[in-house]
Amino acid sequence: MTKSTRTAEMTPAQLVDERRLVAQARQDPTAFGKLFDRYYDAIFSYILHRTANAALAQELTSDTFYKALDKLWTFRWRGLPFSAWLYRIASNEVNAHYRRYRNYHAGSLDDYRERLADELSEADRELLAAEALLEEDVFFRELHHQIAALKPKYQEVITLRFFEDKKIREIAEILGKSPGTVKSLLHRALAQLRDRLADKPEAAS
Repeated sequence: MTKSTRTAEMTPAQLVDERRLVAQARQDPTAFGKLFDRYYDAIFSYILHRTANAALAQELTSDTFYKALDKLWTFRWRGLPFSAWLYRIASNEVNAHYRRYRNYHAGSLDDYRERLADELSEADRELLAAEALLEEDVFFRELHHQIAALKPKYQEVITLRFFEDKKIREIAEILGKSPGTVKSLLHRALAQLRDRLADKPEAAS
């Protein structure tokens, strides 16, 4: 499994190689394992940022890849990394979870780390260790909680743009929206986040 937790902008040659890999996976499901290895960490990281719940993130990441494999025949090449399609599925899975559990509140990762240590893979534990270092910073912790309190559509654009380093065009493809709509969502999301942080002066200092 790759150590990377983000997907970088791909060169034309890399996109051609990935298109070939997707075509192979359509013919032979075992070839899908290469795509799984390439993008598991990135999708897990995205869902973890959306939920702050390691057990839930692991479950939704598995569901994301299961659905991707099951629906691979519906995938249409648009000149973007395969991960854009995976992020869309992951976003749908997270949003569906929140719809099913309206009263769900994002919790602290600290509640889960010790209990899940034996169940998580080595790569997952490395990701959680990195998250733990970030959470030691008070501002980051408060920022995360305030993002989690936003509407899912605002969580999506903030997480994809600033945690996953996605370009506007990629976010638009992931969410099935126009670039202009994404920019508008980002503007409103950041305005709401600024308002929430303004009510927490200790976090903004």
